[in-house]
Amino acid sequence: MNICLILVMGNTCLCNNVKMGGIVARFRQSGYICVHMANSTIITGAPTATIGAREHVAWVDTLRVLACLMVVMAHACDAFVGQFEADRTAFLSGVAIGSLMRASVPLFVMMSAVVLMPLREPVSAAGFYRKRIGRLVLPLVFWSLALPVMMWFYYTSVNPSTANALLSAEGYTVSALWTKLTTWMINFNYDTTPLWYLYMLVGLYLVIPVIDGWLRTASRRDIKLLLVIWVCAMLLPWVRMAAPLLGYVGNYGHMGIWGECDWNPYGMFYYMSGFAGYMVLAYYLNRWPLDWSRRKMVGVLTPMFVAGYAITFAGFLVIQIYYPGNYAYLEMIWYFCGLNVWMMTFPIFAAMQRLGNCSCGLKLNKLAALTFGIYLCHFPFEYLTYDWLDTPALAPAVRIIAGGALTFVIATALTWLMSRWSVTRRLVA
Repeated sequence: MNICLILVMGNTCLCNNVKMGGIVARFRQSGYICVHMANSTIITGAPTATIGAREHVAWVDTLRVLACLMVVMAHACDAFVGQFEADRTAFLSGVAIGSLMRASVPLFVMMSAVVLMPLREPVSAAGFYRKRIGRLVLPLVFWSLALPVMMWFYYTSVNPSTANALLSAEGYTVSALWTKLTTWMINFNYDTTPLWYLYMLVGLYLVIPVIDGWLRTASRRDIKLLLVIWVCAMLLPWVRMAAPLLGYVGNYGHMGIWGECDWNPYGMFYYMSGFAGYMVLAYYLNRWPLDWSRRKMVGVLTPMFVAGYAITFAGFLVIQIYYPGNYAYLEMIWYFCGLNVWMMTFPIFAAMQRLGNCSCGLKLNKLAALTFGIYLCHFPFEYLTYDWLDTPALAPAVRIIAGGALTFVIATALTWLMSRWSVTRRLVA
């Protein structure tokens, strides 16, 4: 029988017995610093704060504001990317800036993991679902109805002559509006594009209690193995695209690979892919932060980000050559769960984590609290600012940056006003 003796001395515990891996892991998971010696482990520090306290970690607030601004900037690029060869300069500007912003959504997912995982004990799956998913229902319903009405009003009453290539008259008739208002529960539509994130987030919330239980007991080596497999699975779309070049003709007309077919859309790597991997990665980095020197951080993360961006930007241009205007192929290089986007996401997250609780984060906590609402309401204002700045005197890149900034300000003001009234506060918070 192995006997464990824990001597508590202030915030320090001396744990005798070298076979205490599970207990030591639980202490480390709770925020203690564990130092292994020959036949014992020193555990020192203070336990991790509760979920409520962790929601206001300064560097997370800073990262939340940055990610939200990146989302707004990315959507400011859409109208310019959509011009394709009709305006090559606008297209290139949109692709260049849009590619730079692709890490935005993965960063949001990773921040959710930092705030939520590990879950507080005791917590039931039903209780977690009720609290987290229940919080999303009202905003999802409201903005699914409000955004199409706002877009319809803008196109029909404010600026019917807009030069925005993404808007067309047939998309903003009364009949089209009615269809959008009555089918929102099936899926998002163009006017509610940002709401795709809420559907995805609900899916992550459903699986968090499952993976959280495993992560609590998994070793560092096991979690690293899972992450390696997840990163490899990011190559799946490119294997699927390259397969026909090797002579693959599909299965009964279905071009899926590795088990995918008409009766099975869930291929070999299906369960090891997707946004859940970003949550596991954030959990790993939060539990075992990088202990690299500053020189190594810069020497590894900077080339990694630059390479990821170069692949994203150049890849979009190359695909446009072979599949002009085909978003089904163009979006592949912009996949949030693509290897190239991961190569941009990881450096940003790791760098912000290393910077820690800088003073700027303390000043951004109030703005960070508004980012959910900014994300939900900003989309129609992208089209407003596009038309405001529609002048040959401004270069496309300037219009994108200025339009994104203006949209962010307008959406922030609207969110702040709604957060001040108890009736609308739940729609943006």
